[in-house]
Amino acid sequence: MSMAFKGIQAVLFDLDGTLIDSAPDLGAAADQMRVARGLPSLPAEHYRPMAGAGARGMLGVAFGITPAAPDYDALREEFFCNYEARMTQTTYAFDGVAELLADIEARGLLWGIVTNKSSRFTDPLTRAMPLFNGAKAVISGDTTPHSKPHPAPLFEAASRLGLPPEACIYVGDDERDIVAGRAAGMKTVAALYGYLGAVDAAEHWGADAAIKYPHELLQWLDVA
Repeated sequence: MSMAFKGIQAVLFDLDGTLIDSAPDLGAAADQMRVARGLPSLPAEHYRPMAGAGARGMLGVAFGITPAAPDYDALREEFFCNYEARMTQTTYAFDGVAELLADIEARGLLWGIVTNKSSRFTDPLTRAMPLFNGAKAVISGDTTPHSKPHPAPLFEAASRLGLPPEACIYVGDDERDIVAGRAAGMKTVAALYGYLGAVDAAEHWGADAAIKYPHELLQWLDVA
């Protein structure tokens, strides 16, 4: 395989687990619920592996419940409120991400975000972090009628960039990201440093490439 993709004009990224590490704030929002109910606090590392699964993952760790539980909806909204109040307190960009984005811009490429996170959280979070000032498209889980692994959010991002999907790379740390990217006709890159990318199964997702560190993406970019 060539060490660069041809004809790429934009890079689209998943958000949580790919550009930013939001696991500390997600875990703290769920753990706050445990403590409020007189349960002992759990170490942050208990929550981290499930951070990519959002409320479902965090509530599963905190209380051992699934969305089938009768009080799940109420617990999910409580979690959302807790997270909304603290979502940038301990969230940070992964090492090398700021430099990667600067290099992408220096190469004359566009970049954007396609996440399953609700716009309720995506919009204020990206506004609060200067890292995202250069994003030319921000697509949330509720921007289109479908979320990943459906390709609709990626088609919407490409449309907002004024590019055909095949001119974009999609980078993500979850199998759903790779499935969506492939369905959209984009080249895909698995971020193995993310929440779910480190599992052995990642090699079976069908991504065109995999990276262990953000800066490794640069070897796949070709603007000639």
